[in-house]
Amino acid sequence: MSDRQSGRPAGAKAYLAASGVFAVCMAGTTLPTPLYSLYQEELGFSELVVTVVFAVYAFAVIGVLLAFGNVSDTVGRRPVLLAGLGFAALSAFCFLFEGGVPLLCLGRLMSGLSAGLFTGTATAYVLELAPAGREGRAAFAATAANMGGLGLGPLLSGVLAEYAPDPLVLPFVVHLVMVAVATGVLLALPESVAGAKGLSAARVKAPSLPPEVRGVFVPAGVASFAGFALLGVFTAVSPAFLAQTLDVHNRALIGLIVFATFLASTGGQLAAGSLGARRALPLGCAVLLVGLALLGGALLAELLALLVLSALVGGSGQGLALRGSVGAVAAAAPAEHRAGSISSLFVVAYTGISIPVIGVGVLSEPVGLEDAGVVFIVCMALLTVFAGLYLLRRPVPSR
Repeated sequence: MSDRQSGRPAGAKAYLAASGVFAVCMAGTTLPTPLYSLYQEELGFSELVVTVVFAVYAFAVIGVLLAFGNVSDTVGRRPVLLAGLGFAALSAFCFLFEGGVPLLCLGRLMSGLSAGLFTGTATAYVLELAPAGREGRAAFAATAANMGGLGLGPLLSGVLAEYAPDPLVLPFVVHLVMVAVATGVLLALPESVAGAKGLSAARVKAPSLPPEVRGVFVPAGVASFAGFALLGVFTAVSPAFLAQTLDVHNRALIGLIVFATFLASTGGQLAAGSLGARRALPLGCAVLLVGLALLGGALLAELLALLVLSALVGGSGQGLALRGSVGAVAAAAPAEHRAGSISSLFVVAYTGISIPVIGVGVLSEPVGLEDAGVVFIVCMALLTVFAGLYLLRRPVPSR
């Protein structure tokens, strides 16, 4: 663990405060999820356009992780996180002054830049601020903040859109206030990188994997890809499926169901702490497979109960896989390469979440939403089986 540049002890609650900042940023990235149907009604675009808007976000995340994934190892965690909060605020302003698809895409681009800067850096920051002996709790706090924030976004916007005025305005105003508070919290926290050089030292450089991480990275990356792929299928299919097939138009309920997936992920992460990465990763793949089967059954049978059950089971499997993966990579990485190594893991994960969303959107035009969802569920199930078998044959090394 690196020394604190500020010379001040981080304190027992510092890593929890940093986790809160992490959650606020990630909530902004999923805030529009229950609102796309309103944008479709207002602007008259198709499900394919929703896919394009998401693709802009996903490619921005991956691009930032590839180009700047390890920059905070040099310039410090706080400057990078402050820049991420700045992009989150710009994203909210783009949605507030929305005037068509180009501005929606710009808002998602800003959101992707924010998530890309935060994902690896904030995870490393939370781990480094934890007092000695609380590394396990910090790993849970970091991954729970990531998934919890992603789940909070749809819940917040869904409730406000359903029960408050100005559904396309108020959610983003509320998030701007949250970002302002998070900025104040972050400014009060210490830097965790010894000898941090500030943003002037930032250079475009792809994240690198030190030799210590390479043996852990492949199995962790395979499990992360499979887990995020399920999230991709679920978030791509469920909101439109609820509205178009099950005639569920209550946006608070839609947001709650998406939130349930991420809440279950947090529960899976909690369970992973007692299992250890070696057991959590293959078990997570097995649970993911059950979740995918339930989601396919929900689409074919058109049953809301199965959809909710698939959210809970699939989310749990994703949480098992995610915490096991992040914990294994973070433990193996030297302090000076920690953010870059974690960012590399999330490049793999966000590739997994992107492919299903884009694929479902493209296929939904010629074959329909349900059939497109089933096609990708089958593909993701095969991938999950491969991941599970791979992890059984080549488990994460014990540390």
